[in-house]
Amino acid sequence: MSTFGIAPRSGFALAAPGSLAVSYLAVVVAGWLMDLGFPDRNWWPLTLLGVAGMMWAINRLGLWKALGVGAVGGFTFYGINIWWLTVYLGLVPWIALTLAQVAFFSLGMGLMALAWKWGSLHWRSVSGRLGVIPVLVGGAWMVREALASLYPWGGFAWSRLAQSQSESTLVPWVSWLGTSGMSFLLAWALALGVALIGEGRLPRLGRGALAASVSLALVIWPAWPVSESGSIRVLAVQGNADAGLFADYDRGDNLRDHYLVNRELFGEDVDVVVWPENASDIDPLRHPEAAAVVSEVAREMDAPLVVGAITKVGEESFNSILLWEFDEDLGRGVARDQYDKIHPVPFAEYLPEREFFYPLWPELFSMIPRDYSIGQRDTVFEVAGATAGIAICFDIVDDAIVWAMMDEGAEIIFAPTNNADFGQTDQSVQQLAIARMRAIETGRSVVNISTVGTSAVMDPTGATLDRLPTYTEGYLLLDVPLAQHTTPATWIKRNLEVLVGALTVAGLVTAGAGARARRGVDDPLGF
Repeated sequence: MSTFGIAPRSGFALAAPGSLAVSYLAVVVAGWLMDLGFPDRNWWPLTLLGVAGMMWAINRLGLWKALGVGAVGGFTFYGINIWWLTVYLGLVPWIALTLAQVAFFSLGMGLMALAWKWGSLHWRSVSGRLGVIPVLVGGAWMVREALASLYPWGGFAWSRLAQSQSESTLVPWVSWLGTSGMSFLLAWALALGVALIGEGRLPRLGRGALAASVSLALVIWPAWPVSESGSIRVLAVQGNADAGLFADYDRGDNLRDHYLVNRELFGEDVDVVVWPENASDIDPLRHPEAAAVVSEVAREMDAPLVVGAITKVGEESFNSILLWEFDEDLGRGVARDQYDKIHPVPFAEYLPEREFFYPLWPELFSMIPRDYSIGQRDTVFEVAGATAGIAICFDIVDDAIVWAMMDEGAEIIFAPTNNADFGQTDQSVQQLAIARMRAIETGRSVVNISTVGTSAVMDPTGATLDRLPTYTEGYLLLDVPLAQHTTPATWIKRNLEVLVGALTVAGLVTAGAGARARRGVDDPLGF
């Protein structure tokens, strides 16, 4: 029976590298191209080209060969993309984190290879190869990203495919599908493109028309419409404090640096003042001298101060953000609310399984002198009649934290951060790109304020309202839009991951069983 009006014929073979060596070379080049699409270069089409190259390199490989090729490709990409980690802790942590991500990347490449191999044996029609196999390949990519963003110890949801598109014409899709859903959509489209290259049963004109139609739809699709519900006047302060973990500074320097910038604006009409993560390097909850400084700021600004500090409860330490207000009746400042970081960074802010890891390399792990506990408080503050979601640094990457603040009614997102450990690397601009994606995804303005930059304020469409240069003291003072509408991405949350993941597993099982039956051998897969 014909499909698309074209008579079937045997001997279909998906275009693929001619040898294993070519596959290895292809993924090295592809990994490099993938990185070029991320900040700071933002050459986003190259990431798409690199992902397509990864898919092309493994589309005829068995599982074991695909795992090896995937490991090389993953190491190339992540090794470049997170090189900034070496500035903080050196080569060993960089290697460890890179290898952890390589394990997931290799697994994803193996699953994609099985989708190509099993699928081409089971679904032999044009509609099957073009309609089903790319979905499974895209699903495998999404499953890999989802697993890596959860495990181990809360995962590392950095360097996802969608995040490379923060400046692209494709970014509106994140408001509909979320970060994971957009990654799936792009991976599906790229897998379809790779499949079309080798689809000999479809005329060249037909393949071109299909590719052009999908590309056009992806490019012209609009973002979910934004509906603003007022505004809030925000002062965000970048103190240019030497706030790195290993910085040579005296106790109170960070607090002084932010105070001195803010002091020039005493009396300015604002609704809220936002300081970065660790802006007060003395805990105002336990030390009166720090409480006096932040109280003066809140009193002179006649507005609440959102300020980062390390707090303690008993033997537990927390990376916290305090909502500090001056109480006229009491004649002093008080902490009206507190958020404790829910996703402290493993091997940076705490050492997982310290009893196991520390004896293995005491000299290295001594650089993590204390373990921040995982916060249990809610993720929002009530500020000047508005509900503000709070995300400390790495929190902005964690989908669950973002969805939690949206469930709690966030109308704006404050993202205080401290990027001083990473110098003039890509880390801060990569994080800012993720924050911009969150603005579009949630339909909420994001105030991303750092000790040293990159600091910026983005509206609910992701447009940058104002920005500060790095490593300079300064401030952002502006009216920031509020919003209460719900984007499809906010409604979908992780449900799409579950659905696509389940369908991908079911599809792979079906294709594997069908391939085995068709080939009539014990190992139709080329393991």
